[in-house]
Amino acid sequence: MSDLPKRVIIEEEGPREGFQSEPAGISVANKVRLIEALAETGLSRIACVSYVNPRRVPQMADAEEVAAGIRRKPGVGYSALYLNQQGLERALKGPLDVHGSLRTNASETFSRKNIGKSLEDAFVEQRGWMPIFKAHDIPVEWGVVLGAFGCNYEGDIAPEVVVTRVRQILDEAALLGVTIKGIKLTDAMGWATPLRVERAIGAIRERWPDLEVALHLHDTRGVGMAVAYAGLRMGVTTMDASIAGLGGCPFAATEGAVGNICTEDLAFMCAEMGIETGLDLDALIEAAQVAESVVGRKLPGHVKNGGSLEAIRRRNAS
Repeated sequence: MSDLPKRVIIEEEGPREGFQSEPAGISVANKVRLIEALAETGLSRIACVSYVNPRRVPQMADAEEVAAGIRRKPGVGYSALYLNQQGLERALKGPLDVHGSLRTNASETFSRKNIGKSLEDAFVEQRGWMPIFKAHDIPVEWGVVLGAFGCNYEGDIAPEVVVTRVRQILDEAALLGVTIKGIKLTDAMGWATPLRVERAIGAIRERWPDLEVALHLHDTRGVGMAVAYAGLRMGVTTMDASIAGLGGCPFAATEGAVGNICTEDLAFMCAEMGIETGLDLDALIEAAQVAESVVGRKLPGHVKNGGSLEAIRRRNAS
């Protein structure tokens, strides 16, 4: 187990993963309004849209319009997600950043539910992306293992399965002539606990000690922040989060609260532990309030309601 890191990068998923699960229509103007508010918080990367089938994810039907409407702030990365060749081609035509990666799933069933492909077929398709990445000077440095801690369709995922998936990604990378510097473990179905995270990361580090590990966590069962803390204790320095706790995967078969871990709550926890994030907590709280007004309902984040402790400290000192 590592000491706590000195700095953590929090990458924002709210406008993409958050909006994709909302049942009501959200206007292009309101989506852009939230993205531009987030850009004022110190975030270095904001996931804005997904180029996916609008019949499966109706909230992303306006992805091109949203991407075109953003007034980009220098120093902020605005990215788009794609899941197949068609989505990649759409993303490359737009103004947002396109990142290369090699992705797989811990669960064969979830792979078929999420992207409509088997694990092997998904790798075959991704091999065809490599010339496109090369032609557009898009580096491929990260691997992604979805559903790394458990699956609503297949049950528990053992650390050995995660290790196997990482090995498959690294083997694919070697075959394709790319170098993977890190692995992102995701938990769209809310199975992660501190112990599961420690075991999975420990198993990866035992075999590949120099491989970076990032986390994409959800707070489905209320332990998301505890899991994030466990990740910090294991030396994780990159985490995805979602403003005000927006989010969730529409294909994860998860009942109840499905939001991602909350950006401002994670930033607050890091700040109180002396971990730098480069984020302005007051600005994040303002952005969280924008998120609530955009979706028209109360969102699960806590710090947007309780405020920062620094505000209380300043008041008490005056």
